[in-house]
Amino acid sequence: MGKFAVTMMSFLVLCLCTEAVYMKYKDPKQPLNVRIRDLMSRMSLEEKIGQMTQIERHVASPQIMKKYFIGSVLSGGGSVPVQKATAADWVRMVNGMQKGSLSTRLGIPMIYGIDAIHGHNNVYKATIFPHNVGLGVTRDPQLVKRIGAATALEVRATGIPYTFAPCIAVCRDPRWGRCYESYSEDHRIVQTMTEIIPGLQGDVPANSPKGVPFVAGKTKVAACAKHFVGDGGTTKGIDQNNTVISVNGLFDIHMPAYIDSVLKGVSTIMVSYSSWNGMRMHANRALITGFLKGKLKFRGFVISDWEAIDKITEPPHANYSYSIQAAVLAGLDMIMGQENLTEFLDDLASLVRKNIIPMSRIDDAVKRILRVKFVMGLFENPLADLSLANQLGSQEHRELAREAVRKSLVLLKNGKIASQPLLPLPKKATKILVAGSHADNLGYQCGGWTMSWQGIGGNDLTTGTTILNAVKNTVHPSTQVVYHDNPDMNFVKSNHFSYAIVVVGETPYAEMFGDSANLTIAQPGLSTISNVCGVVKCLVIVISGRPVVIDPYLANIDALVAAWLPGSEGQGVADVLFGDYGFTGKLARTWFKSVDQLPMNVGDPHYDPLFPFGFGLTTQPVKN
Repeated sequence: MGKFAVTMMSFLVLCLCTEAVYMKYKDPKQPLNVRIRDLMSRMSLEEKIGQMTQIERHVASPQIMKKYFIGSVLSGGGSVPVQKATAADWVRMVNGMQKGSLSTRLGIPMIYGIDAIHGHNNVYKATIFPHNVGLGVTRDPQLVKRIGAATALEVRATGIPYTFAPCIAVCRDPRWGRCYESYSEDHRIVQTMTEIIPGLQGDVPANSPKGVPFVAGKTKVAACAKHFVGDGGTTKGIDQNNTVISVNGLFDIHMPAYIDSVLKGVSTIMVSYSSWNGMRMHANRALITGFLKGKLKFRGFVISDWEAIDKITEPPHANYSYSIQAAVLAGLDMIMGQENLTEFLDDLASLVRKNIIPMSRIDDAVKRILRVKFVMGLFENPLADLSLANQLGSQEHRELAREAVRKSLVLLKNGKIASQPLLPLPKKATKILVAGSHADNLGYQCGGWTMSWQGIGGNDLTTGTTILNAVKNTVHPSTQVVYHDNPDMNFVKSNHFSYAIVVVGETPYAEMFGDSANLTIAQPGLSTISNVCGVVKCLVIVISGRPVVIDPYLANIDALVAAWLPGSEGQGVADVLFGDYGFTGKLARTWFKSVDQLPMNVGDPHYDPLFPFGFGLTTQPVKN
């Protein structure tokens, strides 16, 4: 009898232990909402607030992740584990931080995010696709979807499951330094380009409820539509400024692409630094909670921009507790960029304990964050491996980028007389000149948000093909190619060139630093145009993130091509110049005559452009 009692007791203890170990939230067979409820019922206030916190890589460590229950980490522009880091370096870093998160009481995985906005642009040897300003020209949503899928593979190759893309701003003034992140001044083009979201995340299942986030597994990433809303409409294109527009104007121009993004299952939405009619978007409860979460039924999470809640007050961070209160009550779920981590955590906890922020608002935020993490399989597969490392900068992805470059070029002029076109250029010629500051500069042709936040010049930043090398790869072996970045007129005259290719434009920039009141080609570009085009038949290629002043120089130019910011695959430019493919691109932005006309968009009553929206000459492929 005693032996039976001992055996029975052991059995009961085993059952109780097994039952205690079983947690519904860890069981992938349980319904999504059951898992979320079960996990949230176990969480303390500190654990919930930790989930709402996203810190930069340099602030994070496995110890910090564990101590403060941090929900997310990001790499800002240029923030890398080591210089020229490999996929293995990235995976090792991300997994190290993830192990800190998994060692917490509840083992909630963190989500690592990065700005992969034209390919995996922070990562050495990744494929750099054309910036959005060029992709809008293609008017090809399936191309953009394929780019999204390729980008997802390269991001996952480095162990990262979340990108802060796409930017679905409708840039209404090219003076804005982020205009190259916008597909078009026309919201309809921007709407069609939201097809990048199913490229990044996977196609939403037919039976998926509206607004529920969707990520299709380990080859896909969570996407982020940004910046909600009106970021592209600020006065004079000043970054983070005020968008003055009626309710109808906001909803007609700037909102439609968000509606499309929510329908396509976008996982997260980032709020804009800018204001709408004087109110900071990060404090706009009516649009974030009322419209986005209420009317559109968005069920993913809403994230702030980098330290953007600080800017709710003027000067920034003047009353941080108020900024947290205003942002969280407006509907922000995750706050990005806590340089002073404990200040944020302590202030938010204090606001909740004083009932200034209700617990129901915290629970809504955490529920949304957990929903995304569960949906994308982070609980089942929190640690990355190197199984996708061969996807980083793969030849297949480079060919896709090259195709995108071909389709993004716009031929604006072809011959001083229409009956005597200069393009396509003959591959066989005695001697040709390639000139200009941008002809042999990979960093310039990639632009901002490439290996660093603001971008860098030169050819050492990553792997790719400059336009000069693309020309050399394409012309007939007997054609002599002479390169001079800024030749004087005597040099050009004395060499008797068959024709010249001049590549000039803007130098790299990104947000804040990219705003420009004059929109000029960087020197010595204009003098290069004058020295070359006054002597020999010349094609000018403009590398820029937006239309620039070209009207005063147009008469001397035989042919003009807008190449935007084509990225790493410059061979795509030569493919079209020499007639292997035809020009097909049509302007997705109005090209102004003078900056005095700005802002000027298609449909405006004062519309008088140099080249109108939708303009683009075409050529046919030739064999030469």
